[in-house]
Amino acid sequence: MDLGLKGRTALVTGGSKGIGLAIAERLAAEGCALHLVSRTAADLEAARTALAARHGVAVQTHVQDMAARGAAEALGERCGEIDILVNNAGATPRGALDEVSEERWRHAFDLKVFGYINLCRVFYARMKARRRGVIVNIIGNGGERVDYGYIAGAAGNAALMAFTRALGAGSIDYGVRAVGVNPGPVATERLVGLMQKEAQGRFGDAARWREFEAKFPLGRSASADEIAATVALLASDLSSYTTGTIVTIDGGLAHRGSLI
Repeated sequence: MDLGLKGRTALVTGGSKGIGLAIAERLAAEGCALHLVSRTAADLEAARTALAARHGVAVQTHVQDMAARGAAEALGERCGEIDILVNNAGATPRGALDEVSEERWRHAFDLKVFGYINLCRVFYARMKARRRGVIVNIIGNGGERVDYGYIAGAAGNAALMAFTRALGAGSIDYGVRAVGVNPGPVATERLVGLMQKEAQGRFGDAARWREFEAKFPLGRSASADEIAATVALLASDLSSYTTGTIVTIDGGLAHRGSLI
């Protein structure tokens, strides 16, 4: 399906790996020029080379820690005008309240919660002035299916869900849409690594990590491309009446009850 995105420009944070790279791939396939943001120059260059070769689109890369003060403003200066903002950079630690230090909690919020809010602040002002643009926040179903053992993620994701709904409710009056996507478990390198570590600790065999997926819907995690496909649709004019909405892609996990 042609989503009518050819010729538009998208900025994707956390765009060198995992869900962010899958989103960049989808948008490039639709003909979008890209700005990719990550903390790792080598990963960015690998992504840039592959995407430009496969899709023939312009790809600019930006090495930037989105937790740093002034990061959003610095990107705003380098990227100029964009049509689509995809906030995706973030890593929130697991652990109960007494297991996550204030320092780790604050860093996670600086990266994801304030990272998203600050980048929205910069680019929403420009989109509002042009009366055109789309913001897609990749959040996570931890804000819906709250977990004692992932309390920082529950709090941060719930805050971003509320932020996205509030922004999107008013932004439409200025021709700008803001939506959120809540992935559940996605088979990224990071998640697989975590499950391998858990399998090693619990079973003494990292190769048994897939046993943790047995209780997931369909007996598997989502693929990054399943998330990316929805993001591309939401970013397109086919979703022009969709704003202030959170789309959850978790196979129903958030509402499934016990997995036992």
